[in-house]
Amino acid sequence: MDGTLADSMHVWCDVDKKIIEKYGGTYTPEISEKLKTMTIEQSSDFFIKMLGLDKTPDEVAKEVAQTVFNQYRYEIKLKENALNILNFLEENGIPFCIATSTHKMLAETFLQRYDIEKRFEFILTGEDIPKSKKFPDIYIECSKLMNTEISETLVAEDSLHCVQTTVKAGFPTVAVYDNFNKNDFPEMIKLADKYIYNLGELPNIIKEW
Repeated sequence: MDGTLADSMHVWCDVDKKIIEKYGGTYTPEISEKLKTMTIEQSSDFFIKMLGLDKTPDEVAKEVAQTVFNQYRYEIKLKENALNILNFLEENGIPFCIATSTHKMLAETFLQRYDIEKRFEFILTGEDIPKSKKFPDIYIECSKLMNTEISETLVAEDSLHCVQTTVKAGFPTVAVYDNFNKNDFPEMIKLADKYIYNLGELPNIIKEW
C-alpha cells in the first residue's frame, strides 16, 4: 500500500527519526536501510534493543502508529491514477487485495478516508502475518485467500526487498517507481517482470499479461 497506492514513504523516514532521537539515539542512513525491510512490530523491537527502552514491542508499535496516525487520517494522498487502476480492475472483474507491513489501524484509516476500503477483497497487514516482506508468507497467504495460483497472482511492489521476495517465490511482479526507491529502481527493473513509473501504466501490463 505505502509507495504503491499511498504517497506515504516520507512519513516513515520521519517517524523513525523522531522515535530514535526522542529517546536519545542518532538516526543514520545505515539504520534507515535496516528499517526499510521491517514491519512496525519488528522495528519496535529494534528500537527497544538499540535504545535500551523499558517498553514492550506492542507499546512502542502503538507509539509509532500514533505518531503518524493524523497524517494517515488527514494528510497522506493517494498516488496519481490510484483510483483509475481500482476502477479498471473492477470493470474487468479482476479481484484485488492489499498486503502491507503497515499497522492495520493506519491502513484502514487511510482507505476509509478515501472510501475505498470495501473495494478490496481483504487487507493483510504485519499484524496478520508477523514475518516481514523479506519472506513470502504474506504474499502466499494472499494467493491462498484469493484462491489463485502463485503464477496467476500479479504483485505490484515499490521496494527492492519486496521485489526480490516475490520474484524468488514465483509471483509475476511489477516494480513500481517511487521517489524513495529511485536509487534501487534500476536493480528492481532487472529483477521484475515489468516496471512502471506511474499507476496509469498498469492496465496495459495487465491486458498484455
